[in-house]
Amino acid sequence: MANDLEIRDLHVEVEGKEIIKGVSLTINKGEIHAVMGPNGSGKSTLANTLLGHPHYVVTQGDILYKGQSILDLKPDERSRAGMFLAFQYPHSVSGVTVANFLRTALNAKRKATMNGDFKPIAIPEFRKLMREKMAMLKLDDSFATRYLNEGFSGGEKKRAEILQMAILQPEIAILDETDSGLDIDGVRIVSEGVNSLAGPNLGILIITHYQRILNYIKPNFVHVLVKGKIAVEGGPELAHKLEAEGYDWVLKQVAE
Repeated sequence: MANDLEIRDLHVEVEGKEIIKGVSLTINKGEIHAVMGPNGSGKSTLANTLLGHPHYVVTQGDILYKGQSILDLKPDERSRAGMFLAFQYPHSVSGVTVANFLRTALNAKRKATMNGDFKPIAIPEFRKLMREKMAMLKLDDSFATRYLNEGFSGGEKKRAEILQMAILQPEIAILDETDSGLDIDGVRIVSEGVNSLAGPNLGILIITHYQRILNYIKPNFVHVLVKGKIAVEGGPELAHKLEAEGYDWVLKQVAE
């Protein structure tokens, strides 16, 4: 049986410079993986490459989703197939409300998966769904009528990302430094939202610099990325060791 997401000996260049230098990783639904590492180690490059950002060029290796290579798929095709990326720095979209954005995205996903039986979600049904998910993330109803990310605080932007994830129900979710720019309450609220979505139908890859989000979201596997390669792997105890001791011991091990 094919793995849900398999990264095989992945090498990635950005503007002619190799950033990812041979990463292999397997993620299945029901699992939570954390990729940690110091700044500049290639974490965000890995996240963007998985969802097909054209700025990142795969020079070697493969990315398999449900056993099929997705290197030739565009970002929207990967998304419709069931992959999701929560951005580290979400962009604002002036003139497009959160509600309209989410309903359009959900209808695109439904059209891709309903094999000719597609019908747009009824507005009352969508409103009910959206309100349920917004309540889960402690978002006021007025949030739905605001323009996407325009004037949002850092915490609101991150909760909007998790709201998208809740509405679209992907099978593989990549969270790129979702905790960056959040205070303690923001980390807790966003983490509670992620935990409410976690389960046997969702595989999660959390990319983070700090251990603090992993106090709330418990990973099954922790991978430490250093200079474009996975240097150390382990369970949740590895994240606690990194919090206590920093990355110096990993860098020293890589140098040796």
